[in-house]
Amino acid sequence: MEILVDTSVWVDFFKGVNSPGAACLHKMLEAEDPVCISDVILVETLQGFRNNEEFESAKIHLLHFPLYSLQSPEGYVRAAQLFRNCRKQGITIRKTIDCLIAQTALDHGLILLHQDSDFDKIASVSSLRIYHP
Repeated sequence: MEILVDTSVWVDFFKGVNSPGAACLHKMLEAEDPVCISDVILVETLQGFRNNEEFESAKIHLLHFPLYSLQSPEGYVRAAQLFRNCRKQGITIRKTIDCLIAQTALDHGLILLHQDSDFDKIASVSSLRIYHP
């Protein structure tokens, strides 16, 4: 089963922050576990680099992994429905992008490794699977 690694983990990984997610990602990469990214995660991660050399290095690294995206207008509709389902349960999702990432994971049967509490909230009202190291 492929593991979709969220931006929240990649940011710590590239900054050298010793967070639980980054430590887990290090282990996964060393073990050559099936790690992947999404188009939105690629954009979010790369936009944070100020230094051109670090940007290019990260781009090369990230593009090594399988890249997933929502494939149809229906995927975007399902992402909106995720947001609405959370809201109906009194759950506030802070960023629409998190619903896009979650729906990408759902559409492709991926497990999500993250460090963002919004994904746990989304998982509480959907079948989103969260990777727990």
